[in-house]
Amino acid sequence: MSRAAKPEVIPFTSYQKLLVALLALTQFTVVLDFMVMSPLGDLLMKSMKLKPDQFGIVVSAYAFSAGISGLLTAGFADRFDRKKLLMFFYIGFILGTLACGLASTYQQLVAARIITGIFGGVIGSVSMAIVADLFALEQRGRVMGLLQMGFGASQVLGIPISLYLANLWNWEAPFYMIVGLASIVWIVILIKMKPITKHLEVKSENNAFKHLYKTLLKRDYRIGYLATALLSLGGFMMMPWGSAFAINNLGVSEFELPLLFMVAGIATLIIMPIVGKMSDRFDKFRLLAGASILMILVVLVYTNLSMIPLWLVMIFNVLMMMAIFSRMVPSMALVSALPQMQDRGAFMSINSSLQQIAGGVAAAIGGMIVVQKTEFSPLENYNVVGVVVGVLSLICVVAVYRVSVVVKSRKI
Repeated sequence: MSRAAKPEVIPFTSYQKLLVALLALTQFTVVLDFMVMSPLGDLLMKSMKLKPDQFGIVVSAYAFSAGISGLLTAGFADRFDRKKLLMFFYIGFILGTLACGLASTYQQLVAARIITGIFGGVIGSVSMAIVADLFALEQRGRVMGLLQMGFGASQVLGIPISLYLANLWNWEAPFYMIVGLASIVWIVILIKMKPITKHLEVKSENNAFKHLYKTLLKRDYRIGYLATALLSLGGFMMMPWGSAFAINNLGVSEFELPLLFMVAGIATLIIMPIVGKMSDRFDKFRLLAGASILMILVVLVYTNLSMIPLWLVMIFNVLMMMAIFSRMVPSMALVSALPQMQDRGAFMSINSSLQQIAGGVAAAIGGMIVVQKTEFSPLENYNVVGVVVGVLSLICVVAVYRVSVVVKSRKI
């Protein structure tokens, strides 16, 4: 039996390149809004005198509201122009982020994060539906890799600048910066993006709630939902306390923190396009499985460290970022191949909702496990979180394998 031929590499059109750039910019602002909570964590906890479980609620409030919002909008996601949906939820996200910057109490901050999550959590699913509509499966690995560069860019540019502004003024400053940048991106989308309505030509369930129900219960789709939820549970459980662990356990200073995130971000910018190309050229599941093993090993070692040199902390952070996104890119590409065209908007909304809810559950569970006795004492039980992440990552590999089997069976 001859070996299977490698999939053909399909080049992007000029308009597809424009779309990737616009979606990457929206991803950058949304990811920065969510990710900036981690480096601001130590400053916020000390400024508002928050305990780890309270900060976990601040993080999970966004995730839970995003998940619920995605489920409520899933039934309607395939009934409108995807460009209009993207613009509607993006402007809501901008207003929610502004409310975060204006918050002066813990309760107001939680409420503002809920508002931001209601709108911001849907943007990713709309973007994924656009990608599934306008890009072939053989292109999506590269698209996912480029979109995930928003994460790296947020660390290279967004987080260091945000920390600088926060140290210069206060923790609210980064949110005002995001509002200004996102407003510019929204205007460019309005002018440059064409309507995306091809999915409206395909007959689908007229009743939005029946459409949601049917999309939610389809067997092949449920496998994708499970894989996405497990991916988020393993990925988000450690993240909220990253800066607090680095400062209070590893000996990283507040002035060194921006450099730590910048180095990890630069590495991500370099790694993501490579991972995207590998995902399109080689077996996606094998890439994810290898990355999962690397992540588990690094996490188990990292969460048991104490005071170490900054350069060593940087190496561990780079390895974790490389492993995390080498899991995310191929898995997202595989999951995007599960839904039929008439179900893509609903599927992506449900999938994104479960991703957000799982992230919220992970943050809440992490907040219950992690303990900090005083504002300046080391975090305790962070290594327990590392073990839980390792177990969840192994289960995720099994779930993604099942997704891979379904996707490959359709191409035979």
